[in-house]
Amino acid sequence: MANPRTVLTSAPSPPGCCSSSSSAAAFEPPSPSDGELLRSLHRLARDLFAVAAAETPAPFLRAALASITRRSKLLAAAFDDLVMCAAAGDLPRSASLCLREVLLVLQRFKALAADCAARSRMRLLLQSDDIEEEVRELHQDLATLLDLLPVAELGLAEDVVDLLALASRQCRRFAPAAGAELALKARVLSLIQGIEREIVPERERLEEILDEVGVNDAASCSDEIESLEREIGDRASERWTDAMIALVGLLRYAKCVLFSATPRPSDSKTDPEVDEEGEPPAPPPDFRCPITLDIMREPVVVASGQTYDREPIARWFDSGRSTCPKTGQVLTNLELVPNKALKNLIAKWCRENGVAMESSEASKSEPAQAVSANKAAMEAARMTASFLVKKLSISFSPNAANRVVHEIRLLSKSGNDCRAFVGEAGAVPLLVPLLYSEDAGLQLNAVTALLNLSILEANKKRIMHAEGAVEALGHILSSGATWRAKENAAAAVLSLSSVHTYRRRLGRNLSIVEKLVHLVRTGPTSTKKDALAALLSLAGERENVGKLVDAGVAQVALSAVSEEETAAAVLAALAKRGGAEAIVGMDGAVARLVAEMRRGTEWGRENATAALVLLCRRLGARAVTQVMAVPGVEWAIWELMGTGTERARRKAASLGRICRRWAAASAADGERGNGCPAASVVPPAMMAT
Repeated sequence: MANPRTVLTSAPSPPGCCSSSSSAAAFEPPSPSDGELLRSLHRLARDLFAVAAAETPAPFLRAALASITRRSKLLAAAFDDLVMCAAAGDLPRSASLCLREVLLVLQRFKALAADCAARSRMRLLLQSDDIEEEVRELHQDLATLLDLLPVAELGLAEDVVDLLALASRQCRRFAPAAGAELALKARVLSLIQGIEREIVPERERLEEILDEVGVNDAASCSDEIESLEREIGDRASERWTDAMIALVGLLRYAKCVLFSATPRPSDSKTDPEVDEEGEPPAPPPDFRCPITLDIMREPVVVASGQTYDREPIARWFDSGRSTCPKTGQVLTNLELVPNKALKNLIAKWCRENGVAMESSEASKSEPAQAVSANKAAMEAARMTASFLVKKLSISFSPNAANRVVHEIRLLSKSGNDCRAFVGEAGAVPLLVPLLYSEDAGLQLNAVTALLNLSILEANKKRIMHAEGAVEALGHILSSGATWRAKENAAAAVLSLSSVHTYRRRLGRNLSIVEKLVHLVRTGPTSTKKDALAALLSLAGERENVGKLVDAGVAQVALSAVSEEETAAAVLAALAKRGGAEAIVGMDGAVARLVAEMRRGTEWGRENATAALVLLCRRLGARAVTQVMAVPGVEWAIWELMGTGTERARRKAASLGRICRRWAAASAADGERGNGCPAASVVPPAMMAT
């Protein structure tokens, strides 16, 4: 055989040999009959003909895949006659073994064709010599097997024998014509080297090269960028990773310069809700994390086989637990294995339904992190940013501006270097007026671009110092065309408020605070979450708390306590910096916090307990009396001390000590007054803390 490693049969074991091999063989799947084998060969040859004859993923591979088409067409005709021969009886053993080897070679041909169809064009070009060599080896293997096939024993018709002989001769004559591919690859690599030297590629040369690769419009360019980024993240080709990263930057530049940067319908669509009262479509249950019930951003699999979002399950393990939250099973290890297949499905669902995977669209993926170490990619990003900002400055129609702003939005989410280039090119002052646009798509792209830019510290300053920027964000918060735009404006306030001086300035802006409060009251879940996060950040400044309380932040946070875990954190932040009086003054506030301490998420329970401790410490007996008046509070404290996170256990212990002292003081007062204390029964374990 040409390739003995692929032989399906094995030599019989000698007599008296250990039975392990025979017992192992008992579990091997039964070999197909000769009839099944020939039918599989016939079907596979026809399938291979259809696969290889379909549109090839890259023009430079057409010759190689066309050769597979011609061979499979001949073999399909020959196998058609062989199927009828097998109907008369079993094949000779030598023929059967040879045809089983042929089946394996054809399966490898089909796998290669399918793999090429799934790869990015640029990666195919970079690996074209390897692909050509693999195709050549498969042709040689097939030719050898066809030569070894005992056609005389099969009793085939002369025309069938001629077909097999012709297929063998064609396989032997096949020689990869890799000259054109090598020349094209050299031109692409030369283009990358020129960009590294800060040489702007000539438009005609760039267009010619991409046309030869098969990237000739905005849609194919976007697909190629997505494919390359996915392959880089999956470490599909370590040898060519640097070149692939550089090519992503080059393709982004080409998309803007050559193809007018036209956004896809799914990119420019407005919110999925039908009206202002609606919410975005609910994700499938399998896309939600069992801990937070939110859509998973980084799904990972634990040892029990259950899938969770990385952050909440990591918090679960960090709290000292070693069980599966869903099944209660004790885990043999705490390893988190990325569930890439599910992540891709979630990403696809989000794209199709217009749901943002990240509120900031700025998660640091591996490709983005690698860009900073790749000079060609950085220079391509700098050229792209400069081109887009110049084009935006001369765009006079909403449609033209929207195409450019959409590309700025995409570029600014791909890493801090790209954000820096866009900011340095002067994008911020041009984006701010677009927040007032009546075009919903343009407005959304503009506010999201500002949000992505604000991740970078230097761009925070550019936004806060841009004339009318804060007022424009306020306009979106109250009058944005879509909930998505309002949500991203709230996220932008959150991002900007991470700087101490800007947090104070935004907190003093009563209009911004009131609009965030309104979003918490009226917005859908995702918008409410971002608005609460922004208010939590503003509450981190003591100077802001009075204005936040006056604007009704305590009331809206309390109303959202059972829905959003951030709400309890807002109340804790207010209680810590002067808002305790306002919280305790609200009817049912303490009872709501105790309920959250018992039934909330891990983080929600932490913050509810922290808020109760702060209320008791700030207001003394007035707050403690309300806490102890809630039925079951002692057992809630005791349960949290045993099952909560490390921080939750500390806060629960503090609250338990406060309650124990209050109970002791009440008992002493009762004895002095010859009456019975009104304290609830305190569990002995809590008394011992």
